[in-house]
Amino acid sequence: MIESSKSEQPDVFTSEELQGDGPLYLQIVGLLERRIEDGTFSPGDRFPSEPKLAASFQVSRLTLRQALALLQHRGLIDRVVGRRGGTFVRSRPISRDLTNFAGFSDQLRRQGRVVATRVLRAELLPASAAVAAALELDEGETVAEIRRLRLEGGAPVVLECSSFPGAAFPGLLDERLDQSLYQLLHSRYDRRPTHARETIEPLKADRQAGRLLGVQTGTALLAVERTAFDGEGTPVEFARDLFRGDRARMTVWSFEVPSH
Repeated sequence: MIESSKSEQPDVFTSEELQGDGPLYLQIVGLLERRIEDGTFSPGDRFPSEPKLAASFQVSRLTLRQALALLQHRGLIDRVVGRRGGTFVRSRPISRDLTNFAGFSDQLRRQGRVVATRVLRAELLPASAAVAAALELDEGETVAEIRRLRLEGGAPVVLECSSFPGAAFPGLLDERLDQSLYQLLHSRYDRRPTHARETIEPLKADRQAGRLLGVQTGTALLAVERTAFDGEGTPVEFARDLFRGDRARMTVWSFEVPSH
C-alpha cells in the first residue's frame, strides 16, 4: 500500500487543456501523462479527488475512471482504497540492464538515482552444494555470505544475497559493506568482476521476503541468479537477488547474428 506525506495537489486542470478530437478519457490520459512527465506531479504525489478531477475536466465520474484505469495499466499511478487512499503517482521503475555488466549501485547512478543499502547479515558459512558448484569450491568450504536490502527513494527495491570465496577474500566482512562490493573487491583485492552469467525467473514472495521488500506474501518478484567472474575467468561471486516486480524491469539488447 502506498502512503504519501505530501498534501493533495491543488486544482491544476481545466477542460480547456484537453487536446485532440478523440474520446475524452484519452484526452485526460494524455494531459495527466504530460503533467507527470513535466514534473507537475512527482512520484508519491496524490492527485485531486475523483469528484474534483471530474468537475475540473467537466466529465462524468465514469469517464474519469476510464482514464485513471488506463494510467494505472500503464504503470504511472496507483489507486489505493481506504482512509489514507487516493490516486498516487507511481515511482518510475528502475531499469536493470543485463546486457552491460555493472553493479546495482553503478547502474542506478547512471540513471541519476540514489541508492541506499541496509546490511541485514554478514557471516562466514560452509558453502552449500549450489554455492560451491557456482564458485568452483568443495562443498563445505568457507564462503562470506552478505545479505543486503537495497532501497531507492526510500523504498525497498531488491533483496540481495551474495556469497564470496572466503579464502580468496580474507577480512572481507570487516570492511564497510554498505558500499559497492564490486568496487571493494577491486580496490582491496585487485579482483574486479568483469563479466557474469545471469538467469531470471519469476517467483512469489514468501513471508520473509515480502516483509523486507514491503509487499504482501505471494506478490510477484523477479529472481536474478548470478555468477560473476574476474578477468581470469575465475568465479568471485554467486548471488541471488530478489527484485520487486513493480519497482524494477530488466533490459536486454539483442543484435542480429551475422550470417556465414
